[in-house]
Formats: sequence, C-alpha cells, structure tokens
Amino acid sequence: MKLTYFQCKIPNFGDDLNAYIWPRLLEEGFFDDDERELFVGIGSIIYDSYPREAYKIVAGSGYGGYTDPPDVHDGFWEFVFVRGPRSADILKIPRDRVITDGAVLLRAVELPPPAPETSVIFIPHFQSLDRGNWKETCALAGIRFVDPSSDVETVLSEIQGARLVITESMHGAIVADALRTPWVAVTPIAKVHRFKWTDWAESLDVPLRAHKLFPSTMREAWSALSGGQGTGHRSRSLDRSPVARPFNLALKQAAARGLQRLAEQEPQLSADTTIARATERAVAAVEAIRLRHLKVRKAAQTMSR
Repeated sequence: MKLTYFQCKIPNFGDDLNAYIWPRLLEEGFFDDDERELFVGIGSIIYDSYPREAYKIVAGSGYGGYTDPPDVHDGFWEFVFVRGPRSADILKIPRDRVITDGAVLLRAVELPPPAPETSVIFIPHFQSLDRGNWKETCALAGIRFVDPSSDVETVLSEIQGARLVITESMHGAIVADALRTPWVAVTPIAKVHRFKWTDWAESLDVPLRAHKLFPSTMREAWSALSGGQGTGHRSRSLDRSPVARPFNLALKQAAARGLQRLAEQEPQLSADTTIARATERAVAAVEAIRLRHLKVRKAAQTMSR
C-alpha cells in the first residue's frame, strides 16, 4: 500500500504532515511502493485522476475542486473518513463518513517542543511564497513570519509557541485548532483554494470568519483581481517591470498595516468537546485500519509457510 499525498517542487508543511503523522500511527511495513493500493491521506486529494483499478483507501482527505469529482462508487474506493460534509455531499457518500481533516491526529502523536513564546505569527499559502513578499511584509508589521515550506517540526513548534496564528494556509488553521492555538483565517488570494476551508470548518461546527488579505505585490493583486493563481508569464512580467516597483513598495506597506489589523480581530477555535470527539473518532478509525492490516499480513504469512 502506497502512502499518497500532494507533492511539488515547493514543499508544503500541510501536505508533508502525511509523512509525519501516519508512520507514527501505523506500524513499520504498513506502507510500501505497491500502487495497486493507495492510502489517500491528508489534503484536498480526492481526485478523478487516480488509476481506476487501484484500490483507494481514503483517510482524512477532502474534495477540493481541483479536478472533477471522481466516481467513488465503482468498487475501488473505501472511505475510512473524509474531511467535511461538503466533500461527502459532492461525492455522494454518507455523512457518517465525515469526521474532520486527518491532521487532527496530531493530537494523538508526540509533538516537537514549542518554539519560544511568540505573540502573533503569519503563515501564508505556500504558493504565496513565490508571488508575494510576506517575509518583508511581516517584518514591517512586527509579526513573525512562518514559512509554510519549512519542515513540519519547525512549523508545529512555531504554532505551539504562538499566542495567535493568522493564516492563509488552511492547514495553518487546522493545526492551530488541533493544538488549541487561537487562529484568524484570511481568505486565500487565489480563489481556487477557498472551498476547502468551509468544508473543514463545518466538520467542527466552526462558523468560519475569513478576512480579506491585502496583496503584498502586484502579482498578488493580479491574482486577486483575475481569479487566477498569479503564476503565469504575464503576471510575472508585470511584477518584474520597473513600473511595478513603486506599486510593490506601497502594496507591501499596505499589506503590513492589514496584518496589524488582522492581529486585532477576534480569533476562532472549535469547542474543546468537539475537537476531542473528532480526535477520538479519527483515532478509532485509523486503529481499525491498522488491526485489519495486521490480520491480513498474519494470514499471508501463515499461508506462505
């Protein structure tokens, strides 16, 4: 069974949580490189592009709208649990398969020690590292910048040590909520990343309040206005042009003031009882998978003797 999650050239701690959490919950030998069985883990990775005849075991994933919804009723999908009710409804699976995002399982594994106490941190979406200028913007605002492409342990430590997390990264909010650090959500500049926030928030009965994030560069402004991701040639050329330089400086200053205002917003956190119940259900669901795998492996070993 192959552990499956989104990976690209720019690391993203939200996706890399898969490599942190699952080996700590499932024994050595659970995963291999056999693509006939796919363990579809944390992320908006319920796609229609997986090989049809690969058996897909979904644990804590969600549908994100990045592809058309797959046909999950063809006999090659098993839903241990999904991220939220909107995923369940789109996929036409029972609502009792909804627990929450699989990152809630951080509450069931050993964590790195907290970073030295910090007042406020900001975590952008990992794609905003390229099109934005958030490190300098945070320095202007007096807010600690946390790079979402850092290793998982670093980001977990930063979130644990913070009084408040402002985040464009959905998993910044999910991890903060799991670790009981209050968070302020900002609407992702790229519209394509917004649906999944509501899917997750509804799983924990959180009435999501997402605030606008002021763009820090011309490319981000282009993305916000066009609805695109700001990764194309035209937006890159615009951002590098001499005309853009004074605008980029003004945008960075405005974005810094915007972050300061966000730090004054009332933060959110799911109810203690709700997150505890979601954790209990997720742990039980994963334990059932683990025990079934052990049973199958012991039966195979017995037959091979």
